[in-house]
Amino acid sequence: MQKITPFLWFDNQAEEAMNFYVSIFRNSKVLSVNRYGDAGPGPKGSVMTASFQLDGQNFVALNGGPLYTFSPATSFVVDCENQDEVDWYWEKLGEGGKYNPCAWLDDKFGVTWQIVPRQLMQLLGDPDPVKSNRVMQAMLQMTKIDIAKLQQAYEG
Repeated sequence: MQKITPFLWFDNQAEEAMNFYVSIFRNSKVLSVNRYGDAGPGPKGSVMTASFQLDGQNFVALNGGPLYTFSPATSFVVDCENQDEVDWYWEKLGEGGKYNPCAWLDDKFGVTWQIVPRQLMQLLGDPDPVKSNRVMQAMLQMTKIDIAKLQQAYEG
Protein backbone atom coordinates (compact mmCIF):
# COMPACT_ATOMS: atom_id res chain seq x y z
CA MET A 1 0.00 0.00 0.00
CA GLN A 2 1.32 3.45 -0.86
CA LYS A 3 1.93 5.85 2.02
CA ILE A 4 -0.10 8.79 0.63
CA THR A 5 -3.26 8.41 -1.44
CA PRO A 6 -5.13 11.31 -3.07
CA PHE A 7 -8.72 11.43 -1.79
CA LEU A 8 -11.19 13.25 -4.04
CA TRP A 9 -14.51 14.57 -2.69
CA PHE A 10 -17.29 14.63 -5.26
CA ASP A 11 -20.92 15.64 -4.84
CA ASN A 12 -22.33 12.44 -6.38
CA GLN A 13 -20.09 11.67 -9.38
CA ALA A 14 -17.38 9.50 -7.75
CA GLU A 15 -18.10 6.37 -9.77
CA GLU A 16 -18.54 8.29 -13.04
CA ALA A 17 -15.29 10.18 -12.46
CA MET A 18 -13.41 6.99 -11.56
CA ASN A 19 -14.60 5.26 -14.74
CA PHE A 20 -13.69 8.34 -16.80
CA TYR A 21 -10.14 8.50 -15.41
CA VAL A 22 -9.57 4.74 -15.67
CA SER A 23 -10.59 4.89 -19.35
CA ILE A 24 -7.91 7.53 -20.07
CA PHE A 25 -4.77 6.38 -18.24
CA ARG A 26 -2.84 3.23 -19.17
CA ASN A 27 -2.22 0.62 -16.49
CA SER A 28 -5.35 1.70 -14.62
CA LYS A 29 -8.11 -0.22 -12.93
CA VAL A 30 -11.05 -0.08 -10.55
CA LEU A 31 -10.06 -1.55 -7.18
CA SER A 32 -13.34 -1.41 -5.24
CA VAL A 33 -16.67 0.32 -4.89
CA ASN A 34 -18.32 0.68 -1.47
CA ARG A 35 -21.97 1.60 -1.20
CA TYR A 36 -23.98 3.34 1.49
CA GLY A 37 -26.11 1.07 3.66
CA ASP A 38 -29.07 1.70 5.93
CA ALA A 39 -27.03 4.04 8.16
CA GLY A 40 -26.42 6.49 5.29
CA PRO A 41 -25.74 9.35 5.10
CA GLY A 42 -26.15 8.79 1.35
CA PRO A 43 -29.08 6.93 -0.20
CA LYS A 44 -28.90 3.18 0.44
CA GLY A 45 -27.12 1.45 -2.43
CA SER A 46 -25.51 4.61 -3.81
CA VAL A 47 -21.73 4.81 -4.09
CA MET A 48 -19.96 5.98 -0.95
CA THR A 49 -16.32 5.46 -2.02
CA ALA A 50 -14.59 4.19 -5.12
CA SER A 51 -10.95 3.09 -5.08
CA PHE A 52 -8.94 2.97 -8.28
CA GLN A 53 -5.47 3.12 -9.78
CA LEU A 54 -4.28 5.49 -12.50
CA ASP A 55 -1.02 4.27 -14.02
CA GLY A 56 -0.24 2.47 -10.76
CA GLN A 57 -1.13 5.44 -8.46
CA ASN A 58 -3.94 4.74 -6.00
CA PHE A 59 -6.83 7.18 -5.60
CA VAL A 60 -10.04 7.18 -3.58
CA ALA A 61 -13.19 9.06 -4.62
CA LEU A 62 -16.01 9.87 -2.21
CA ASN A 63 -19.58 10.93 -2.84
CA GLY A 64 -19.74 13.35 0.05
CA GLY A 65 -22.33 15.82 -1.20
CA PRO A 66 -22.03 19.44 -2.30
CA LEU A 67 -20.29 20.73 0.83
CA TYR A 68 -16.85 20.99 -0.85
CA THR A 69 -15.72 21.64 -4.42
CA PHE A 70 -12.43 21.34 -6.23
CA SER A 71 -10.01 24.23 -6.66
CA PRO A 72 -6.95 24.76 -8.87
CA ALA A 73 -5.01 25.17 -5.61
CA THR A 74 -4.65 21.37 -5.83
CA SER A 75 -3.90 19.80 -9.20
CA PHE A 76 -2.45 16.68 -10.74
CA VAL A 77 0.54 16.95 -13.07
CA VAL A 78 0.62 14.48 -15.95
CA ASP A 79 4.20 13.87 -17.10
CA CYS A 80 4.19 13.49 -20.90
CA GLU A 81 7.02 12.01 -22.97
CA ASN A 82 6.09 13.66 -26.28
CA GLN A 83 3.57 15.82 -28.13
CA ASP A 84 1.33 12.83 -28.87
CA GLU A 85 0.91 12.23 -25.13
CA VAL A 86 0.31 15.94 -24.50
CA ASP A 87 -2.37 15.96 -27.18
CA TRP A 88 -3.99 12.71 -25.90
CA TYR A 89 -4.31 13.77 -22.25
CA TRP A 90 -5.24 17.34 -23.16
CA GLU A 91 -8.15 16.22 -25.32
CA LYS A 92 -9.35 13.33 -23.15
CA LEU A 93 -9.15 15.01 -19.74
CA GLY A 94 -10.37 18.35 -21.08
CA GLU A 95 -13.44 16.92 -22.81
CA GLY A 96 -16.44 18.71 -21.34
CA GLY A 97 -14.22 20.79 -19.07
CA LYS A 98 -12.33 24.05 -19.34
CA TYR A 99 -8.92 24.73 -20.88
CA ASN A 100 -6.70 27.18 -19.03
CA PRO A 101 -3.36 28.87 -19.83
CA CYS A 102 0.06 27.26 -19.42
CA ALA A 103 -0.91 23.58 -19.66
CA TRP A 104 -3.70 23.66 -17.04
CA LEU A 105 -7.23 22.33 -17.50
CA ASP A 106 -10.26 21.64 -15.35
CA ASP A 107 -11.98 18.39 -16.28
CA LYS A 108 -15.76 18.01 -16.44
CA PHE A 109 -15.82 17.20 -12.70
CA GLY A 110 -13.84 20.30 -11.74
CA VAL A 111 -10.57 18.49 -11.00
CA THR A 112 -7.52 20.46 -12.20
CA TRP A 113 -4.79 18.81 -14.26
CA GLN A 114 -1.50 20.06 -15.67
CA ILE A 115 -0.49 18.36 -18.93
CA VAL A 116 3.26 18.91 -19.00
CA PRO A 117 5.86 17.56 -21.44
CA ARG A 118 9.21 16.64 -19.90
CA GLN A 119 10.90 18.93 -22.38
CA LEU A 120 9.27 21.98 -20.79
CA MET A 121 11.02 21.47 -17.47
CA GLN A 122 14.31 20.65 -19.20
CA LEU A 123 14.19 23.82 -21.30
CA LEU A 124 13.05 26.03 -18.42
CA GLY A 125 15.87 24.62 -16.31
CA ASP A 126 18.61 25.51 -18.80
CA PRO A 127 21.43 27.41 -17.05
CA ASP A 128 21.40 30.02 -19.83
CA PRO A 129 18.88 32.62 -18.56
CA VAL A 130 18.32 34.05 -22.04
CA LYS A 131 17.22 30.67 -23.43
CA SER A 132 15.10 29.73 -20.42
CA ASN A 133 13.44 33.16 -20.44
CA ARG A 134 12.49 32.75 -24.12
CA VAL A 135 10.93 29.39 -23.27
CA MET A 136 9.00 30.92 -20.36
CA GLN A 137 7.71 33.73 -22.57
CA ALA A 138 6.60 31.21 -25.21
CA MET A 139 4.87 29.02 -22.61
CA LEU A 140 2.98 31.99 -21.17
CA GLN A 141 1.38 32.50 -24.60
CA MET A 142 0.14 28.89 -24.79
CA THR A 143 -2.86 27.05 -23.50
CA LYS A 144 -1.94 23.50 -24.57
CA ILE A 145 1.84 23.16 -24.67
CA ASP A 146 3.42 22.88 -28.13
CA ILE A 147 6.85 21.27 -27.76
CA ALA A 148 8.07 22.36 -31.21
CA LYS A 149 7.28 26.01 -30.43
CA LEU A 150 9.06 25.74 -27.09
CA GLN A 151 12.11 24.33 -28.86
CA GLN A 152 11.99 27.16 -31.43
CA ALA A 153 11.88 29.73 -28.64
CA TYR A 154 14.77 28.00 -26.88
CA GLU A 155 16.91 28.10 -30.02
CA GLY A 156 16.04 31.75 -30.62
